[in-house]
Amino acid sequence: MVGGVVAAVAAVARDLADLVLPRTCAGCGLPGRVLCPRCAALLTTPRAATPRRVPWGFPPTAAAGAYSGPLRPAVNAFKEQGRTELAGPLGTALALAVAAVVAAAPRLPGPVLLVPVPSSAAALRSRGRDHVGELTRRAVAELRAAGLPAEEARLLRRSGRVRDSAGLSAAARRANLAGTFRRDEAPPRRGLVVLVDDVVTSGATLTEAAAELSSGRRPSDAPVLAAVVAATPRRPPRTVSRGDLRVVPKRSENVRRPSSGRLSGPEVKD
Repeated sequence: MVGGVVAAVAAVARDLADLVLPRTCAGCGLPGRVLCPRCAALLTTPRAATPRRVPWGFPPTAAAGAYSGPLRPAVNAFKEQGRTELAGPLGTALALAVAAVVAAAPRLPGPVLLVPVPSSAAALRSRGRDHVGELTRRAVAELRAAGLPAEEARLLRRSGRVRDSAGLSAAARRANLAGTFRRDEAPPRRGLVVLVDDVVTSGATLTEAAAELSSGRRPSDAPVLAAVVAATPRRPPRTVSRGDLRVVPKRSENVRRPSSGRLSGPEVKD
């Protein structure tokens, strides 16, 4: 009874907020929805994410869309401008990217562990929230609803201080992040571990986080994978087969072939 009253009050509050501050699409500014159908459609075709200069050890990564056009302001509105209502569509997009990279990997027993990339203490203070954690929880719920067993696993934390990465080269970003991730516990050797984040640009963050998670793992263990909402496009996309995203045990071989492009049509497997 109490829960129903709270839900009703929340619904009325949302309706009143829409009257005072009408919703607009975070991507294109069209009034009516937090993400209009046209902008939301840009997050429905997962693709392999490859930075312009692939760092050694960059994990096999899938992205739900390209970090360009209207998706760029949409992701930034959620991340930096406090538009928390975008956690729904962006978290669903993250779930689609996780399903894509998992579909390309060997099937292993146990749930898929989603490991959110932790933000720095300064970023958490500035934003007042853990935006990647919000996306992760929504993605876990979506994956479970689709029949893919998934769990959130907070295996990483940040330590030390880093400077703002804006304007830094890919090599400088990697050096800036070196040693800043710490593993609280080792992931299971045979389970699938998927690092999740909002965007990937240079690949430095995912590479450093994957290196820390992979420390001590044997060559026969499953590789650490990654999934993001959006990735900086490397070149104009071309439709290719899902086989272009290779997932192999040796991390040194997890660099995609030159014929990169979109990842099409993966289905969720349980």
